[in-house]
Amino acid sequence: MDGPLTAETILGATEDVLRRYGPAKATVVDVARVLGVSHGSVYRHFPTKTALREAVTERWLERAHAGLAELAASDVPAPERLRRWLRQLHESKRRKALDDPELFATYSVLTKESSAVVAAHLDDLVNQITRIIADGVAAGEFSAADPEVSARAVFAAMMRFHDPANASYWSDPGIDASFDAVCSLVLSGLERRG
Repeated sequence: MDGPLTAETILGATEDVLRRYGPAKATVVDVARVLGVSHGSVYRHFPTKTALREAVTERWLERAHAGLAELAASDVPAPERLRRWLRQLHESKRRKALDDPELFATYSVLTKESSAVVAAHLDDLVNQITRIIADGVAAGEFSAADPEVSARAVFAAMMRFHDPANASYWSDPGIDASFDAVCSLVLSGLERRG
């Protein structure tokens, strides 16, 4: 290994090891071997195997959802912003699942192990939707008594398009039409009436 051992270097090597061996067989010793260091050096950055796996999961989730927070905070009208946000979430997950199915399957396993990391991440996503809905209410574009409750409902309604458990549907030829239909129905339910 060239240069100092950093957390980022370790996380990159861990991804390679997970891709090669899968989550059931990958070990900290494997990561250390790839880096040419002792496993104790890895443990200085990540005190447990669980901490390392959680950090890798968090990094993957952040990369998978890059740009969503910026989109949620943009000044695009709320209905179009929400549609774009939901589309971007779906597309990013679909790309990850279809472009690298082995690594996607690995991360699906890791997200089940990292419940606190995943819960915090899901809360962040719901908060982004809440912001969009609250902006829409303030602009008179949406009607929602409680934007957070509505955001949780939107997130649940679109589950087929972003939950890894539904990845097997994402290659269906009609998935885009299905997404558009469900998204339009969701947006219609938020529209301000009269």
